[in-house]
Order: sequence, then structure tokens, then C-alpha cells
Amino acid sequence: MTEVTEIPRDHNPFPATGVSRDAKGVPHYDELPDTLLDMLAEHVDNRPNSEALVELGAGHLTYRQLWDRASRVAGGLRAAGLKPGNRVAVRYPAGINWVLAFWGTVMAGGVAVAVNTRSAQPEVEFVLSDSGAQVDLAADIPLPDGQPYVTDQLGPADIAALFYTSGTTGHPKGVPTTHEAFLTNTENGIRCLRQPRDIGEGLRTLISVPLFHVTGCNSQLLAAARVGGAAVIMPALNLDDLIATVPEERISLMVTVPAIYSLLLRHKEFSSADVSGVRWVGYGGAPIAPSLVRSVKDAFPQATVFNGYGMTESASLMTVLPDDDAVEHADSVGYAVPSVDLGVIPFGDDAPGVGELVTRGANVTAGYWDRPEATSATIVDGWLHTGDVVRVDGAGRVHIVDRLKDIINRGGENVSSIAVEAALLSAPNVADACVLAVPDEVMGEKVGAVLFGERIDVGAVLEHCRAQLADFEVPQYVTIATSALPRNAGGKLLKGKLREQVQWGDPLR
Repeated sequence: MTEVTEIPRDHNPFPATGVSRDAKGVPHYDELPDTLLDMLAEHVDNRPNSEALVELGAGHLTYRQLWDRASRVAGGLRAAGLKPGNRVAVRYPAGINWVLAFWGTVMAGGVAVAVNTRSAQPEVEFVLSDSGAQVDLAADIPLPDGQPYVTDQLGPADIAALFYTSGTTGHPKGVPTTHEAFLTNTENGIRCLRQPRDIGEGLRTLISVPLFHVTGCNSQLLAAARVGGAAVIMPALNLDDLIATVPEERISLMVTVPAIYSLLLRHKEFSSADVSGVRWVGYGGAPIAPSLVRSVKDAFPQATVFNGYGMTESASLMTVLPDDDAVEHADSVGYAVPSVDLGVIPFGDDAPGVGELVTRGANVTAGYWDRPEATSATIVDGWLHTGDVVRVDGAGRVHIVDRLKDIINRGGENVSSIAVEAALLSAPNVADACVLAVPDEVMGEKVGAVLFGERIDVGAVLEHCRAQLADFEVPQYVTIATSALPRNAGGKLLKGKLREQVQWGDPLR
């Protein structure tokens, strides 16, 4: 048996009422729609003329129009021979066609395969082959069209979509996501953000991240559909357009990575923008400095801010840090959402209170697509191993220490790259930072930092770090990037790419 220390909920602020456990002890919500289609149909019946979807520069759809057009996509897929459970690769850019393809596939009883449109062709071909996609809706392929069709043969445990992991440790792995997992994630969002259940058209979320990622699809597109709100899709991130869109589209919720907020707040047009309608501001995917949290709160005075943490394997959210804790505990990703159990596998006496985070819940996948060995290595005794090293404070807040593979061993001292990145991000003029291990013949590894920002004074940055970090944690190698640091669709740094590109030069000390 794996030794798991469960994180207690004694101080957890999120309501866990209406949650029951199955025979294996896994928590489930008692009352959810049976399927995504039941969720959508409710709004088609009750608010057919409410706006459901906007693609900037390309039009909008009401709930009735979304249903009617998606059902024609389903009819086209069925006429072409799609059978229940068959996979449909969705490779459209973020926008109306992507959403219609997703809903149409589900209505046809198929499984939508969310393909990363930024991937190189060999990577795309791998996903198409691995998923066994019977239909490939590439960007230049028209949407299927046929007589309206909507299956009535789906249930909570049926797979609705496959999302693929980022593949940072080899080929990406397909993550089957059930109707219950999707719906569980939307319920977690409602509870943790304290959204009124009758908010309806008052919820307008700006999606500036890709829809092939769980943040864009699960926690924004589908979360908006759960309450009858609107998803406003920005096909490509542009700060000028983002600033203009917030008041024009009456945005009430926005989510992006900390680096984008840092750039946004310094944009020359932002100070005059009307953001008074924004009620929720979310971030995640990277460490954030307390000073940036304060700046975000000041910049969006009518909004509550929150930090979200999750994985493809958990259909998005596992934890949320609420507004009340946002500044004082900016180094935390928050408390467990109501539908998941979190636990820690301790590292031992050498690192008290620190260990690998594990999770289980109705939104957590039961295994990888056609990867029994990866499944058995990742899911042990019912707990999914996240690969994240964490510590948990007395209130039950989770603090990410590092990825298991990103801890730097400097002469026997373990250095958390995330902790060093957090210190760097709070330094003057640093908009983004990445910390990497630099091979060293004597120490084994030393700490290197790649910085991005305007007018960075490396000496001032290191002096700032010395006030916050142990001596062995302060970077000994620093390089300044001339362009934004590479990140994947979920906002996570592409450290492997940076390792290949960076030229360290001589150590600073």
C-alpha cells in the first residue's frame, strides 16, 4: 500500500455539501446533469435567445443556434459513418467552428480529440494515430453537415473527449474525460468562485487560451455553459484587442497566466480601460509575486481574484486559492476543491511536511488512453500521482515546491526552481523568469536563471534574491531573453526548449 497522508478539510472554505463517496471512497457530487447534452439542453429550453458563444471578429451564436448548428454537425458525422465511441480529431483554430465540432461530436455519440494546433506535424500525426481518430477535422476541412441528430444513449461515465498531456517526458498521453468529470469541474468552479447559480447572461468569460487545453475548454467554455453564460473567444492573444474587448463584450471573468497580467498592467492603454464589469480575475500555471497580485487587485477593483491549479488528468481544477488569501498566501495554489481528495506521500524525515501530491475524485481520470503501463505507474491504490512536490500548511493550503524532475541538486542541497522563480518574479522589472539546472563538475548542478523584461539590472535582481533566498539558491548563471519565454498552451514554461537554446556564459560568482 502506498503511504498517503490525506490533507484535512478542517479549514477548507469551499462547501462540500451534497458530496457522497462510492464503494472505493471516491467523492462524487450527488446532483449533476447526467451529461453535457442535458446541461446544454436546459439552456436551449429556458433561455434559447441568450448569447452562448462569441468569436471576436466572426460573429456570435445564441443557445438555440448553437444547438441547432451542432446537431447538424452530428448528423453529418453520423451520415459519414461515425459510430458511438468513435474518435473525432478537432483541429480547428479557437472559435465557433471548434466549439461546433466539439458539441457536434458529443451529440453524435463520439469522442472529441482536442489536438494541439501548435504541435509540429509529427506530433499531430502521433495523436491522430494514438487516438485512433476515425474523422480528422483539420483546419481546412469544412464542418460536417447533415440532418439534425442528437443521441440519447449517453451517461455520466461515457467518455466525451480526449485531451493530451504536454508530452514533456516523452510522447503525450491521451486522457479520457467523462461527462461526469466535465460537469464536476464546472460545479467546482461555481462553488469555489462563489458564482450565483442564476447569473445567466451576467457570466461572460474571455477565453484567450487555447480550447484544446483544459483551462480554455473545461474551466471557461463549459463552465460558462453550465450557468447559461457566454464564452467570448479570442482566437489569438493580442493585448490591444484584449483591452478593447473587456468593456465592449462586457467581460465579467477572465483567466490567464501571471506573465500576461504583468504585461497587461504595464500596457499604455490599460490605465484608461473600463474594467469595472470584471467580477472574477483568475491566474495559474506559474508562480506569481505578491506584488503582482496586489497590482492585479488594484487594477480590477470590482473583482475577486483567485489562483487555480490542476492537470489535464483532473479535468482542470484540483485546488483554488480564494481572494481572501490571494496576497498573504500568494505562494500557495489554495485548498482542495470540494470534489477531490488530496494527499501527500511524504519524502521522509529529511524533508518534513514535503512530498508528492496525489489526488482522487470524480473529475480525475481513471487512466490513460491505451497506456496500461503508464496508468499503473501513475494511479496507485486509487490515487493519481501528480509528479508535483508540495508542502501543506496548517490550514490545508497547498504550496507547490517543484516538479519532481525540476528540483536542482546543488552539492547535495535541493533547490526548488519554483521558489527561485517566485523570488525572481518579485524583482524589479522582471516580467517572466525560468530557473534551470546548469551542469557543474564540482557541485553537480548550479542554479541558472533566464529572465525576460524591460531594463533589467541583473545586479539589482540578485541583490533582491539574496534578501529572500538562501545563498545556495541564488542564481549563479543569468541570461536575459530578448523575447517572451516559451510556454505551452496551459501557460507552463517549456523548460526543455529553453535548455536547448540557452547559452550560459561564465558564472556570476
